[in-house]
Amino acid sequence: MPLEQVLMLLVAAAGAGWVDAVVGGGGLLQLPALMVAGVAPVEAMATNKFSSVFGTASAAVTYTRTTKVDRPVALPAAGLAVLSAALGASGAAAISADVLRPLVMVILLGVAAFVTLRPAMGAAARPQLRTRARVVTAVLAAGIAIAFYDGIMGPGTGTFLIIAFTALLGLDFVSASASAKIINTGTNVGALLFFGWHGHVLWALGLGMAACNIAGAQLGARMAIRRGTGFVRIVLLCVVVAMVSRLAWQQFG
Repeated sequence: MPLEQVLMLLVAAAGAGWVDAVVGGGGLLQLPALMVAGVAPVEAMATNKFSSVFGTASAAVTYTRTTKVDRPVALPAAGLAVLSAALGASGAAAISADVLRPLVMVILLGVAAFVTLRPAMGAAARPQLRTRARVVTAVLAAGIAIAFYDGIMGPGTGTFLIIAFTALLGLDFVSASASAKIINTGTNVGALLFFGWHGHVLWALGLGMAACNIAGAQLGARMAIRRGTGFVRIVLLCVVVAMVSRLAWQQFG
C-alpha cells in the first residue's frame, strides 16, 4: 500500500477515535477510508474493529477515572455484547446492507428529531426514571439488539447506546457516553473474535491505526469530560446528520 494511503488511514483512525470517544460513530470516518484505500469490504470491517477496540477501551478507562459509569447496566450488557456482536458479524455477509440502511436512516432521523425537540434531554441526570424494568430493558437493548447491529453493520452504535441510556435511565450525556464505551468495547471484541478467527484482519495495518485511534480517543474523552453535556449534544447531532447523509448517499447515490 502506498505511503500516502497509509498516512490517510492513520489520520482517519485518529479522527475516528475522537468521534467514538465523544458520541460514537467513528466508523463513519475509518471504514470508508479503508475501502477508499482498496481494502475489501470484509477485511475493512475486520480491521476497523481491530483498530476501534483499542481506542474504545482506552476512552472507557479515561471516563471511568473521572465520570460516573452505570456499572449495573454497563457490565452485564458488555458481557452479552461480546456474544451478540460475534453473532452479528457471522451474519454480516448474509444480510444485504441495502435492506438495513433505510431502517437505520429512519432511526437516526428519529434520534436527531428527539434530541432537537427535547433540549433538556441529557443535560442533567434524571434518576427518577430509573426502575428495575427500565434497567433490564437497557441491558437487553444494549447488550443484545444494539450489539448485534454493531456486529452486522455498525455505523451509529455508540450513538444508539447513548440515546438508550439517556432515554431509558435518565443519564446525562457524559455519563451515558462513559457507560456506552464499556459496552462498545464488548461489541468490538465480539466482532473482532469472529473476524480474527476467519483471517479477515489486516494485523500490521490495524496496529498502526490502533495507535492513532487511541490518541484520538484520549483527546475526545478528555474534551467531553471537560466541556460537558452541551458539547456532547452538539457533536451527537453533527454525527447523526453526517451518518444519515452518508447512508443516504450509499443507498441512493
